[in-house]
Amino acid sequence: MTTAHVRRAFRYRFCPTDEQAAELSRTFGCVRKVYNLALAARTEAWARQERVNYNATSAMLTEWKKTEELAFLNEVSSVPLQQCLRHLQSAFTSFFGKRAKYPRFKSKKKSRKSAEYTTSGFRFRDGRLTLAKMADPLDIVWSRPLPEGASPSIVTVSQDAAGRWFVSMLCDDPTVRPLPVTDAAVGVDVGLDHLLTLSTGEKVANPRHERRDRGRLAKAQRHLARKAKGDGANRAKARRKVARIHARITDRRRDGLHKLTTRLVRENQTIVIEDLTVRNMVKNHTLARAISDASWSEFRSLLEYKAAWYGREVIAVDRFFPSSRLCSHCGTLQEKMPLSVRTWTCVSCGTTHDRDVNAARNLLAAGPAVSVCGAGVRPQRRTPGGRSATKQKTPRREP
Repeated sequence: MTTAHVRRAFRYRFCPTDEQAAELSRTFGCVRKVYNLALAARTEAWARQERVNYNATSAMLTEWKKTEELAFLNEVSSVPLQQCLRHLQSAFTSFFGKRAKYPRFKSKKKSRKSAEYTTSGFRFRDGRLTLAKMADPLDIVWSRPLPEGASPSIVTVSQDAAGRWFVSMLCDDPTVRPLPVTDAAVGVDVGLDHLLTLSTGEKVANPRHERRDRGRLAKAQRHLARKAKGDGANRAKARRKVARIHARITDRRRDGLHKLTTRLVRENQTIVIEDLTVRNMVKNHTLARAISDASWSEFRSLLEYKAAWYGREVIAVDRFFPSSRLCSHCGTLQEKMPLSVRTWTCVSCGTTHDRDVNAARNLLAAGPAVSVCGAGVRPQRRTPGGRSATKQKTPRREP
């Protein structure tokens, strides 16, 4: 990997002045308005079996600004407005490529408040960032420095539900380079009792961030439910309190996953995980809350992009591979194994297994086959009953 091609976003909090906050709020509203107008125009054209591309919506934006009804669009920078049209074009490209659903309209209350600026919409000099239509630079809290000599190519300003302001700077990071090659490999089994179980036998505790704050969250939500619906100040204050608790949970969870994935990537050349369909697993209402709190999808996402950065390999084994029921010592496949069984003894070789450690070791053993030929299950030995294990019906992987 060429380090010059590693583009990395650096996210910081900032404290806007009243004038800056008002300008950014106007920009967020205009971005949402233009996006919805363009989506409506493209939807109407779609009903007529016509296609409208980015260039056509850009021309529409020019005409919209000339009307009396939408003249307020001229009050904000044109760069975020053009960028939202590009994002809409990307959404339609993903839709036509069958990678995403049809784009949806942005809600004033629920959609993310953000605006994206390219190099023509901001000035970055001597560590000071000034956005278009603003006289003063943003008061950014520099929690970590940008890479030496780095200059942002795209700046995204956003405000979360808790009222916090963030600025994200996308720039090339020359400090990201492949790590020295090592022979270390590890199998990783995700779970709920323990967040991760490694093939080395190590178990990483599940911090259960949401459960720790569940009492405070429930109290804040009850307080919000008692407020009269509408745009009142008291309801907005109660809503922000709920959002701050959610933000606290999310920040702690993300911080823990970042530290964990960075450690795995630094210590291992190959990391073998299971290709779980978390989207389907959360349909189980008994486990949905715990699975969402464990955030298995985010764990995999962080692991994969960090491995790509540092020259590591992440292998995903097929979700139907019976890693929990397969003896990692002799290869015998057990007939049944309910979730309540956490340790078991192989009927062939007599080896006693910890369920999760055994699963992680089986994933590690199956990883090379997946890497070479894409197979999801390695060759099985015969079970004590005489049938070939490969001919048995392979059940879904138990969580």
